[in-house]
Amino acid sequence: MSGIAVSIVSHQHGVLVDSLLHRLSEISSPHVTRVILTQNVPEAMPREPDAGWPFSLEVVRNDFPQGFGTNHNKALKNAREDFFCIMNPDVVLFENDIFERLLHAASSDCAGCIYPRQIDEDGKLQDIERDIPTFFSLLMRYARRRPETGRDWVNAAFLLLPSKVWRALGGFDVRYFMYCEDVDFCLRLRLLGWKLVAAPVTVGHAGQRASHRNARHFFWHVSSLLRLWTSPVFWRAWWKKQRRLG
Repeated sequence: MSGIAVSIVSHQHGVLVDSLLHRLSEISSPHVTRVILTQNVPEAMPREPDAGWPFSLEVVRNDFPQGFGTNHNKALKNAREDFFCIMNPDVVLFENDIFERLLHAASSDCAGCIYPRQIDEDGKLQDIERDIPTFFSLLMRYARRRPETGRDWVNAAFLLLPSKVWRALGGFDVRYFMYCEDVDFCLRLRLLGWKLVAAPVTVGHAGQRASHRNARHFFWHVSSLLRLWTSPVFWRAWWKKQRRLG
């Protein structure tokens, strides 16, 4: 089945979800054929536009909160579209032809994951492209407060993937409840020979970084980093990069 299946996970993001869905209904045709909205906690159903949704909207209501990767994996398990799109509910879509341009970028050789630029609420470009997060690189990042220059992984606020790539990777590793699932995913993708491709489009994304302010999120972040640093995926990617640089 051609088209794009979009997966959105809401955690009491009702107002943002409504805004995003209505914007999608304005610009998505004919590319987006299905949207799967997972309500991770109880909240109201989205407000349908007068003309109805131009895509198939499926709403999944969880009995209890589940992790980022688990929710997206379940949402896309039975999707048959050619492309899958992971999208955070706080993403803002500015450009009317965004999906056309993302799909054009996806036509490049070995394109495994296509992503847009992200700007925050002040219009500042977000540093979504990152180096492999070693303990030392993280120390340098926060000590120097400088953007990183590598492109070993990108955040998962907005990703477009050929469905064949998603299936080859088995989706996200659900052992990461929250944080680092995008790092692991991108590293696995690149180890299989696929490329991360930046598309010439821009979206808005606040990038709240809750682990800087919330003890529970900080614990999840540290736990995920420890899991990442002890994983074969991390070390294979790190050694491969060292050989390339050496």
